[in-house]
Amino acid sequence: MDYHGSKRASSETARSEGAVKEAIETRELITVSVDGVRLRGTCHRTRQERVSRDSRPGVFFFNPGFLPRAGTGDSAVDFAETLAKSGYRCFRFDVPGLGDSDGEPPEDVLDFINTGKYAPVLSAAVKELVARYSLPGMVIVGHCAGGVSALFTAAITKDCRGLVLMDPYFHLPKARPKLRNELSTWAGTSWVGGLFSKAFNLAKKVKGVVSARKLPANANLPLLRCWKQVASAGTPILILKATSRESPGFKPRPGEFDYFAHILNLAGRHRRVAMELVEGSNHSLADSKGKAAVQGSAQQWLNANFPPMVSEESAGREGTGKLENVAVDV
Repeated sequence: MDYHGSKRASSETARSEGAVKEAIETRELITVSVDGVRLRGTCHRTRQERVSRDSRPGVFFFNPGFLPRAGTGDSAVDFAETLAKSGYRCFRFDVPGLGDSDGEPPEDVLDFINTGKYAPVLSAAVKELVARYSLPGMVIVGHCAGGVSALFTAAITKDCRGLVLMDPYFHLPKARPKLRNELSTWAGTSWVGGLFSKAFNLAKKVKGVVSARKLPANANLPLLRCWKQVASAGTPILILKATSRESPGFKPRPGEFDYFAHILNLAGRHRRVAMELVEGSNHSLADSKGKAAVQGSAQQWLNANFPPMVSEESAGREGTGKLENVAVDV
């Protein structure tokens, strides 16, 4: 390697080490005790906070389903780091029995989540963190099954100031029979199977037109009631949905119930619900396009709904109402 190449490599190594050091210095491992069970998580401190350091709510990330608090491909870590840089103190926690937290996991985790059983302990954790860090409230973030827990928690949490739901669902999913999985594989790999799949989707579409207004038997009614309670109260909510070949927009696949239209109707006229599509990604939202879209949309939405307040002391010193960034040790 020549001199210039060696110098570039050294410079890149130094930048990488600096980024790692900066990330470590702004993270803190914390615990919250709820009913004798210690929940362990990570606090992402802000690097540059606004003049009024407690004017913005914290951001609480729930486990994405069965995954620990880091998320798929450390996506939750990246989301929290980005928002912390914008002045939002972020928290990522493992639920009881998962990751680093104490306790035993339930026998049927999916059923436990879909019936809102995590909500009481997570609500208590939010309350503790708001008090500990003197926050004006908390924005709750959940992905997929984590969004289910987030919504159930928001309905019983006075400190909830907003919700971010990534690819949420409002039905009670069940494991597909082995035969159906085999048919799906055949339909995706065989020419004849492809024709069969098109005919099947057409039949579902016709059936869906007939029963388009009928709520399915597997709808998660308690979850929908929580949605109505939270959304109709005017709570700011951001929904991010990944596109797919079968469902490129917010409309469902042929023959499926339109839950997004239904929840908007339930939210009523006082709703503050924003819905955005994430193009070119997948359900995990963990690839580069998904991460960039989520980070950008969430940051813009947070800034619009929770703008920082300028302290009276700062406003008097400047003589204007302009906002100023200042470095604060936290």
